[in-house]
Amino acid sequence: MTTPVRIHPLAQVDPRAVLGPGTTVGPFCVVGAEVEIGADCVLHPHAVIEGPAVLGAGNRIFPFACLGMEPQDLKYAGERTTLRIGDRNVFREGVTVHRGTSGGGGETVVGSGNLLMAGTHVAHDCRVGDRVIFANAATLAGHVTVEEGATIGAFSGVHQFCRVGRHAYVGGYSVITQDAPPFVLTVGNRARTHGINVVGLQRKRFAPEAIQALRRAYRTLFRAHLPLEEAIGRVRAEMADQADVMVLADFVATSQRGVIR
Repeated sequence: MTTPVRIHPLAQVDPRAVLGPGTTVGPFCVVGAEVEIGADCVLHPHAVIEGPAVLGAGNRIFPFACLGMEPQDLKYAGERTTLRIGDRNVFREGVTVHRGTSGGGGETVVGSGNLLMAGTHVAHDCRVGDRVIFANAATLAGHVTVEEGATIGAFSGVHQFCRVGRHAYVGGYSVITQDAPPFVLTVGNRARTHGINVVGLQRKRFAPEAIQALRRAYRTLFRAHLPLEEAIGRVRAEMADQADVMVLADFVATSQRGVIR
């Protein structure tokens, strides 16, 4: 039996919007045209979703969160761009996630299982993976990529076109102007790395030998005072059988903006 959609009489839902079964829309919410919301989503009072935007199932949008608004880009001229969101995300109070721009591929993407705490901002053309945590007021500028399992601390800002690697931990109040490497603690107003995020990886049940291999690779890449290409080559030669180490080495090797060291 299909669970009905529940729309509070004080909500405004455009007739062209599509709401999945079991979705609840609270009072004073606004859902615009070309918005498609999956099953069992909850829009708390005053949430706003503008289109074109597609949301998967089981998302929760808290008061005053605004998803799918026009990008804050002076080059944006009203072209049709989109926002695509996966399943089971939590968008807390005051979160803003903007649509893409034609210059950035036309789409902002947020994966599944993410927690965006109050005041988080995800700008145009960003790519956010799965199971990412954004603490309060974390901010992504345009064209940023955040890979799966990363954490970005409170009041931290990530510069345009930077990457945050998988399972990276960016400490609170950090300023990220280059790529933040995967599995690594990166902290500071002009951020520096501070070793492998051992506690975080243990909590995620990484094997002890995998963590030890990452620590060894980190020392070679970031603390051995070797030319970067030589350090990458040494890591690849000595630890080719360690999949996570290869992820770290490849991330460093493919950086366009440089990697925080």
